[in-house]
Amino acid sequence: MNPEDFPAPRDGFVLTHFLVVSDQDRSREFYKTLFDGQVLIERDPVIMKVANTWLILNAGGGPTDDKPTVTLTTPPDPNRTSAFLNVRVADIAKVYKEWTAKGAEFLTEPKDHGREIRAYIRDPDGHLIEVGQSTQIRS
Repeated sequence: MNPEDFPAPRDGFVLTHFLVVSDQDRSREFYKTLFDGQVLIERDPVIMKVANTWLILNAGGGPTDDKPTVTLTTPPDPNRTSAFLNVRVADIAKVYKEWTAKGAEFLTEPKDHGREIRAYIRDPDGHLIEVGQSTQIRS
């Protein structure tokens, strides 16, 4: 692992996404295969560099001394969510075809919503991932 790739800034801060997963190996392979993620740490927790961000994939668990009332769990109902990953792509039609071939199951085909074209997938634990393409003209 290149220490420069590790999400531990020398100054300021880095935003990472922590996802509770039921199977670290399965989830690591999903993000590695679909998003070409670079694995920095294999497990306990999995730490990956994905495009211009980082993911931490770890098992759930009960309260700890620094979060005494919080239990970490995978989404209990994948049809109800309060947060999701948002992936912006240059060509959603191309990505839809490529990622479907890699095993991604889109909820629908990409839909045009004016300012963007978007579709959604879920990871193996049901975490929702929006895949979108802006239709705004860049100047």
